[in-house]
Amino acid sequence: MDDTGRVMDRRAIGFDAEWTRPSVLGGALVDVLLTVDADALPGSAARPVWRSWRAGPPLRPGSWRGLSTAAKKAWQTLALDLREPGPDRSGGEYHVDGRAVEDEAGLHCAIGEALLGPGGYYGWGWDALSDCLGGGFGLVPPFTLHWHDFAATERELAEEHAPAGGLGYPEELARELERHGVTVVRA
Repeated sequence: MDDTGRVMDRRAIGFDAEWTRPSVLGGALVDVLLTVDADALPGSAARPVWRSWRAGPPLRPGSWRGLSTAAKKAWQTLALDLREPGPDRSGGEYHVDGRAVEDEAGLHCAIGEALLGPGGYYGWGWDALSDCLGGGFGLVPPFTLHWHDFAATERELAEEHAPAGGLGYPEELARELERHGVTVVRA
């Protein structure tokens, strides 16, 4: 929960009751040992992100920069879960800084921030981006996205998504945006 008592994240975790026995406190109380699968718990990368969002979504652009990939994924989960979508709007010009992108998760953080402001969510991967383009996330095409230093994004993600003679992830993403009616200006 954040500082105002609002739920920041919900996780369904199963647990097993390993044993029960009369409580050491006596009376009708029972002691129970519960175990949980560690894979169901959020990783340690989520903790600093949760701390930074406790007072609410970030106000400063680029607060996600420099985080690990796992932390950026936790960032995007909070951005999705804590968003307060208003009615969808269209139009406008938006700017994403391609130099700030270190990995695919960072690219999606950068796009969400460019389109919806700090802490904005506009998909955390390919399918989620397509969902956002269909409406319900605050902005629908047509609009214009100026992708500054596009070549820097391509270079940075080349190792993560080495195209074997094909398009790199940034170019594929730009083309997907264009197929949905977004004008992508690669600069």
